[in-house]
Amino acid sequence: MPLVFAAAAVHGPGITARRDMATPAQRDILFGAFAKLREHLEAARLDALVMVSSEHYTNFFLDNAPAFCIGLADQHEGPSEDEHFIKIPRGVIPGAPALARYIADVVSTDIDIAHSQELLFDHGIMVPLHLLTPERELPVVPILINCQMPPLPPLARSHVLGRALRRALDVRSERTGILACGGLSHWPAVPESGQLNVDFDRAFLNDFLANDTARMTRYSDEELIAAAGPGAREIRSWIVATSAAGGAGGEVLCFEPIPAYAVTGCIVTLNLA
Repeated sequence: MPLVFAAAAVHGPGITARRDMATPAQRDILFGAFAKLREHLEAARLDALVMVSSEHYTNFFLDNAPAFCIGLADQHEGPSEDEHFIKIPRGVIPGAPALARYIADVVSTDIDIAHSQELLFDHGIMVPLHLLTPERELPVVPILINCQMPPLPPLARSHVLGRALRRALDVRSERTGILACGGLSHWPAVPESGQLNVDFDRAFLNDFLANDTARMTRYSDEELIAAAGPGAREIRSWIVATSAAGGAGGEVLCFEPIPAYAVTGCIVTLNLA
């Protein structure tokens, strides 16, 4: 069964931690879009969801920072953050180890990918997962990208990973989906937190929906940080998703700048080519 679902969504911890700090109108737009995305997800009747997110010093540090890592465990735990802060209860999320091992084997012909039996989920995966599958019954295959600890994998490597993922998933019997988590412009954990570059976000979103690989991957990390903050390096996960989807466009469910959450609330479903 080929890939049947692809989407991308922001994952800022403020979405759940500071929910009431956004205006009522902003909350209605963002959480209404997550509700629509949940409908799309449920309609796809997935057997497993590949979630592509960024590493936030949760599983790796400067002594060992793989460019890409896939989780092979039977189950995962999260969130890693304090429950009182993140407002998501800690618990167990089922994995899909056979699928994960197969993905690792296939993508390794094109790109080096580390693997782990002990990945811990932080807000990068848990915020969208909590809003989309609060019952935590859908098996998840996590893929983490080093977006924090230079040297980072070049943006073009995310495109290679996305195409390799599609090749792996299209020959499996499971109904599978891909959800990219993170981005777009934001300045996390710095004095500029809450600042956004909406022009950058709109421009990248247009390139993303067009699957314009040359434009999406044209930035250096220095350019990303200068224009859209350190958090913009998380566009890597979005590039994976649109590359896997094949560039058939999609639907923007939400594009709402929310400084209180320190992100532009952007949620997109992708058509599959």
